[in-house]
Amino acid sequence: MKLRMLSKQDVQRAVPMRQAIEIVKGAFAQLSAGKAVVPIRTQLPVEKHQGVALFMPAYLSESDDLAVKIVSVFPRNLDRGLPTIFALVVVLEADTGRPLAVMDGTYLTALRTGAASGAATDLLARKDAHVAAIFGAGAQGRTQLLAVCEVRDIERAWVYDVNPEAAERYVQEMRGQGRIPDDLRVASSPAEAVRQADVICTATTTKTPVFADADLKPGVHINAIGSFTPQMQEIPAETVARAKVVVGSREGCLAETGDLIIPIESGLITEDHIHAELGEIVLGKKAGRKRDDEITLFKSVGNAVQDAAVARAVLDASQRRGLGVEVER
Repeated sequence: MKLRMLSKQDVQRAVPMRQAIEIVKGAFAQLSAGKAVVPIRTQLPVEKHQGVALFMPAYLSESDDLAVKIVSVFPRNLDRGLPTIFALVVVLEADTGRPLAVMDGTYLTALRTGAASGAATDLLARKDAHVAAIFGAGAQGRTQLLAVCEVRDIERAWVYDVNPEAAERYVQEMRGQGRIPDDLRVASSPAEAVRQADVICTATTTKTPVFADADLKPGVHINAIGSFTPQMQEIPAETVARAKVVVGSREGCLAETGDLIIPIESGLITEDHIHAELGEIVLGKKAGRKRDDEITLFKSVGNAVQDAAVARAVLDASQRRGLGVEVER
């Protein structure tokens, strides 16, 4: 029996962002329809090095996708010139449990996370949205902008990072890539980034909000993907309280993200403030945006259904195109 080994470059070549967005929509639809088995991810703190290892299995019964991801998040890696996130994905054959592929999960995580924000932007942002703002100039911030530009005609985008040099590198690398506009600018402050923004993506590891609620324009859509522990908070509690909140998974978000846990514990909102899961909107069970002036917020802590569905698509494409290397097991 053979096992296919796929590198970051193989994953990039196999599934483009536009396809990933549609795959993720379908995965969230299966999750909300009760057609997925997804345990809450296991978190293994590595306190000595201020990091955490996460273990994320998922089975999607409708599409028969079965996979598990191991992902590590070590913020101190930035000081070493290394990515904050590393990941590996194993795809299994659903009817036998046989391992079929092992692939780089670092780019796949960025791809599927960006695709989730692309799906949410497609379903929730104003149709005339044309200015974007990205917080976080890392790998996640890159695919956030790629995805948003796939579903809206973005004419200008701002990027803000606590490290201005990282933001400058981001601009030089991303300007004009795919559907990203040439008008890509480094913001000197969070306020400059968000005051004109129609779509905001936050992809940081902060424990304090990255912008002020008062700086938001009416009708903005926000994708918040950085906070995945109860202590992490990217979005002001006041913003959460006045926004239409859509989540990837109610269970996952209520258990893990400070973006919701902190305003709930302070009494600003209750769990009922969550309007819908994204899959419910995909399925037509819940409405998306109803008014041009309402603020919409997509909050995701990442869900293993995204990994399983996109990884299976990567494997299928790699088999058709002969990507990767097959090894005997």
